[in-house]
Amino acid sequence: MTTKPTPIAADALRQTGGTLPASSNYRWVIVALLFFATTINYLDRQVISLLKPILEKEFSWTESDYGNIVTVFTFFYGATTLLAGYLIDRVGTKLGYIGAILVWSLAAMGHALAGSTFGFMIARGLLGIGEAGNFPASIKTVAEWFPKKERALAVGIFNAGANIGAVAAPAVVPWLALMAGWQTAFIVTGALGFAWIVAWWFMYEIPSRHRKVNEAELAHITQETAAEFATAGDAATVTTVDGEAVKYPIFANKAIWGFMSGKLLTDPIWWFFLFWLPSYLANIYHLDLKKLGAPLIVIYLAATIGSVGGGWLSSMLIRKGWHPTRARQWSMALFAICVMPVMLISQMNSMWPVIGILSLAVAAHQAWSANIFTVAADQFPKQVISRVVGLGTMAGTLGGAVFPLIVGRILDHYKLLGSLSEGYYIIFYIAGFAYLVAWTMLYIFVFSRVKSK
Repeated sequence: MTTKPTPIAADALRQTGGTLPASSNYRWVIVALLFFATTINYLDRQVISLLKPILEKEFSWTESDYGNIVTVFTFFYGATTLLAGYLIDRVGTKLGYIGAILVWSLAAMGHALAGSTFGFMIARGLLGIGEAGNFPASIKTVAEWFPKKERALAVGIFNAGANIGAVAAPAVVPWLALMAGWQTAFIVTGALGFAWIVAWWFMYEIPSRHRKVNEAELAHITQETAAEFATAGDAATVTTVDGEAVKYPIFANKAIWGFMSGKLLTDPIWWFFLFWLPSYLANIYHLDLKKLGAPLIVIYLAATIGSVGGGWLSSMLIRKGWHPTRARQWSMALFAICVMPVMLISQMNSMWPVIGILSLAVAAHQAWSANIFTVAADQFPKQVISRVVGLGTMAGTLGGAVFPLIVGRILDHYKLLGSLSEGYYIIFYIAGFAYLVAWTMLYIFVFSRVKSK
C-alpha cells in the first residue's frame, strides 16, 4: 500500500525535484458536493419569498409582518454562525456539515405545519440555525482541499449553487404550490437535503485520508500550507500563507474587522434581493405567481455567471503574477461599481431594462461574495477558518436582521401614501452605495496592509 506524503514531505519532494503521477483531481468532486449543498440551502431559503403573494393573503401579512419573519431567520442565522463555525472546527467538516443540513432540512419541511405568523417565525428561526453552518463548513472545506491560487474559483463555483437554488425555486415552487398547495412546496424542497447527506457521508474525507486522492493531488493541495502545519497546534501564533503571524485572539488581527465590515454592509443587500425581488416584481409590474418565473430566472442565472466569473477573474490575475490580495482588491472594486446602476431604476418605466440592471447587480454581488470569502481564507490559517467565516457571517446577518425591519417599514409607509415604488427606489439607492463603503473598509483593514506589487 502506498503511503501518502505529509504536507511537509510533499513540499520537500517538490523542492528536491521528485516526480509524482498525474493528479487525481478529486477536489473538484468535493466542490460539486458543496455546490449542491448550497443549491439546496438557497432553494429552501427562497421558498417563502415566492409564496409570499399566497401567504400574505392567507395570513393577512403586512410588509412589516413579512419583514419581521425575515428578521427572525437572519437573526438566528447570524447568532448561530459563530457557534456553528466553532463546532465545525471541533468536529470536522464531515460531521459538522451533516448536522447543519439535517437541522435545516427538517426546519424547511416544518414550514408546512405553520398555522400562524408566529408559527412561520419559529420555522424560520430553526431554518436559520441550520443554514448557519453551510458557509463556515464550505469555506473550511475549500481551505482544506485547495491551494490559495484556486480558492476563489472553488468558492465561486460552490457559491453559484446559491443562484441555481434561486433559479430552481421560481421554476418549481409556484408549480408545486398551484398543483398541490403551499405546504407541499415546503415539504418537497426540504426533503432534498436528506439525499445530499447520504452522498456526503460516502464521498467526503479530508485529503490526506481520502482513498481517491493520490500523491500528486495531495502535493498540489498542500503546496502553500507547509508553514501552517509546521506552526500549528498550541503555539501562540500560526503563520498564514502570506508569511504573516496571526495573533490570537482572532480579533487582534485587523483583517477580521475588514472582513466583518464588508459582510455587515453587503449581505443585507443580498437578503433584500433574495427575499423582496419577487414581491417587488409582483407589486410594481403586476405579475402573478405564474409570470414571476421568467424574470427571476434571468436575474439569478446572471448571479450564477457572476459567482463563477468573479472567482475566475481574481484567480486569472493571480496566475498572471498578481499578489492574491491585490487581485481580490481590484476585482472587488470593479464588482462594487457594477452594483451602482441600481440607482437608475427610479428613472425607468419598462420592466426588462430594470431586470437587466438587477441582473448586473446580483451578478456583481455574487462575484463580490466569492472574493470576500477568499480574502478571509487567505489571511487566516486553516485551524481557525470556520470561526473567522462564522464571525463574518454573523456580522453580515446582523445587518441582514436589521435591514428587513427598515425595508418593511419604508414599504408600508409608502404603500399608505399610494407610492410603493418610491419606497423601493430609496432601498435601491442604499444598495448602490453599500459596496463602495464596504470596499473602503476592506482597503483600510486588509488591502492597504499588504506590501506587494
